[in-house]
Amino acid sequence: MPNNKHHKWLKKRDWHAVEGAMRHQDSDVDLLVRKYKERDEHGRLPHHWMAAKAQTHTHTLASVGVHSIGYNLQALITRDNKGETPHDIASRSGACAEIIGLLSLTPEEVRSLGEEEMLRLYAPVAYWKSEMAGWIRSRSYADCHKWINEHDDELVREVLKYYNYNLHQSIACYSQVYSDSLVFLALRMIHRNPPSLTTRDPLGQLFVQYAEHPQFNACKEIRNILRLTPKYISSTPFPTLLRKHLPKQFVDSSIFGTYNTACTFIKHMKYDKAELVEIEAILKPARKCDVCGSTPAKPCARCKRTFYCSLPCMKSAWKKHKKTCKPPTTPPATETELRTLYKGIALLNMCIQRSGAGDGPTSVVLGFLASGSAY
Repeated sequence: MPNNKHHKWLKKRDWHAVEGAMRHQDSDVDLLVRKYKERDEHGRLPHHWMAAKAQTHTHTLASVGVHSIGYNLQALITRDNKGETPHDIASRSGACAEIIGLLSLTPEEVRSLGEEEMLRLYAPVAYWKSEMAGWIRSRSYADCHKWINEHDDELVREVLKYYNYNLHQSIACYSQVYSDSLVFLALRMIHRNPPSLTTRDPLGQLFVQYAEHPQFNACKEIRNILRLTPKYISSTPFPTLLRKHLPKQFVDSSIFGTYNTACTFIKHMKYDKAELVEIEAILKPARKCDVCGSTPAKPCARCKRTFYCSLPCMKSAWKKHKKTCKPPTTPPATETELRTLYKGIALLNMCIQRSGAGDGPTSVVLGFLASGSAY
């Protein structure tokens, strides 16, 4: 029987060793394919042992599961000496839901999905880590910001925490050219996970040591950020970090002051979301008759706030309505102004639903305010 280290690693739940062998830049794909087709004395492929030992989900395990299937699709329906497939073993041994779901696929379904889509579905943290690292290396920082802004905050936090070594190393090694967007990204990443500043690679190197190495020679702004301490990052408000580490023109006081106020407001609103529940109804009331509730209804010609479906309904309500019927003191909002206001409210609601006000998704408010379109 061949000596297959992958069998041994999987039996010991050493997912990191398996992933390291799979993802190493010098990995021999043909050799890995052969390893994942080898059976042990029990007639088991590496997939069977992964299924038997996968009770606790980790992001590395999910990544290993997807890649191992890529090396041998037929393993999904291969039976060991006891007649069990990997899915049979996973179900019997109480494997985590992610691995059970992955092993329930058929070879045809795997071919249809492709490895990239399988990673996105079954190992999203590993998938988005790779995407982020690729964007950083190609200096596509806008894509990084867009991803942080638009995705679930828990997923963002897990990516920036679990794979902080890979992402911060990319920042340190691919930041020779200064960019406002790059510095903003580095600050966002570090502020989400301050301990990452003290993470060391397998050789004991800190990220700042990579940034300062002549081979990489990161711009001075990135070197300064990577020299900060977790304690300082944790105790310093994100707006203060921006002021200190970004050029003055980027944090213009008129825009930045409004942004800072908006972030403070969002933090307050996170604790009393009910205040915004009816805001859209207030801005654009439902066009229903105040008397019978019928639609469509037209506004009162004088106050523009009350609606009636017919002349009889308006007459029946006039005795009471005339006490509060007054011309509006300000002209009604135009359709363009309403659309702008709705966009702002949508941004605020999105930020309120997510954690990290001021350092995470709330940064999208900055672009909205900077455009001068705030109502």
